Amino acid sequence: MLKRTTTICAALALGLLLPATAGAAGSQPSSLPANPQASDKTPEEMAKSAYNLGLKHRDKAWALEDKAEAAASEEERQKHLKKAHKQYEKAIPLFKTATEKAPSLHQAFSSLGYALRKTGDYDASLKAYDKALDLAPFYGEAIEYRAEAYLGLDRLDEVKEAYMQLFAKDRPLADQLMEAMQGWVEERRAEPGGVSSETIDAFASWVKERGELADQTAQLSAAARSW
Repeated sequence: MLKRTTTICAALALGLLLPATAGAAGSQPSSLPANPQASDKTPEEMAKSAYNLGLKHRDKAWALEDKAEAAASEEERQKHLKKAHKQYEKAIPLFKTATEKAPSLHQAFSSLGYALRKTGDYDASLKAYDKALDLAPFYGEAIEYRAEAYLGLDRLDEVKEAYMQLFAKDRPLADQLMEAMQGWVEERRAEPGGVSSETIDAFASWVKERGELADQTAQLSAAARSW
């Protein structure tokens, strides 16, 4: 569950998560104020509180997406996805507050981009990811998630560029993006959505080649470690 660890680990590295948030996803930290914009708090404290609360809603959305994936019927699946969508909507203003109170907090911009993308607002999502990467150009999580937003917009050249960057610097995130690209190919072959068959086939061929190369290099690395 790579997507569930990268954001939290990055936040921990900056001390953004309060101790109570280290438990199960969805638990409410007792140390957070009810109002993240309380006037007696410093901007940094308000940013931390808002960011933490945003992460709680994001984690609830993830749990609901897991339930949707395991649902026994399409009706049940859609019910869980609708609830997950609402959790992302609740997270957005909190992440926005965090970025306003702490404009240098690149993790908050990345998390904002993620929540916006999950609600279908790709243009706003890209702006948030771009800001995160302006602040931290090699922040792999934002690179990968922005690439998934590019996929949603069928901007395949940018997706390829992001994959090559991650392949060189962060293989786990490159593998995550590879799964997303493979999923895009399957979805577009079933429903082109205005994308030409030639474009789909060309991208599918590129994805296949890069996937085979990734497997080969992974095997070589594993063999080297065993020597």
